[in-house]
Amino acid sequence: MTALTETQRLILTRAAARPGNLALPLPKGLAGAAAKMAVGRMMAHGWLEEVEADLRRGEPVWRETGDGHGTTLITTEAGLEVIGIEPNADSAVASARKVKPTPASETAGTAKPVAIRAGTKQAQIIAMLQRPEGASIAEIVEATGWQTHSARGMISGGLKKKLGLSITTEKVEGRGTVYRIC
Repeated sequence: MTALTETQRLILTRAAARPGNLALPLPKGLAGAAAKMAVGRMMAHGWLEEVEADLRRGEPVWRETGDGHGTTLITTEAGLEVIGIEPNADSAVASARKVKPTPASETAGTAKPVAIRAGTKQAQIIAMLQRPEGASIAEIVEATGWQTHSARGMISGGLKKKLGLSITTEKVEGRGTVYRIC
């Protein structure tokens, strides 16, 4: 088994936490030839796959195909397994593989499930933030048993910075600040 570099592990971990297991955007500072080399090696190992980007949904483009279309990168089941995440049948990887969406699937269009190692507190927090009602710090503290500063640290450091997730906040009367993954 090939050992992962820190950059490869970071790309795969972030992708596993994103809807559709999108590997883009890449970590800050990884651009140009270095990005092409890193992605090329990961594709050679079968950890990343190039698929048609859905520009209507605003998916980031890895490469322009020249015909007005572009491709994006997703992590494969092998990519998830190499970082210790067991792919599940309803994973976005299975549904995103080189298949153009049909009009019926577009109208059903809810966010794809995020593939995260089950049973961890991080996975529990992500699930809470993915709910339509989101979660407040008090609710996260109650669910995890953590201190409030630890819950805030997980949101800003672990989810926003490390995984690159987009998190919104909203003041809700009776609950305080509510956090959601958008």
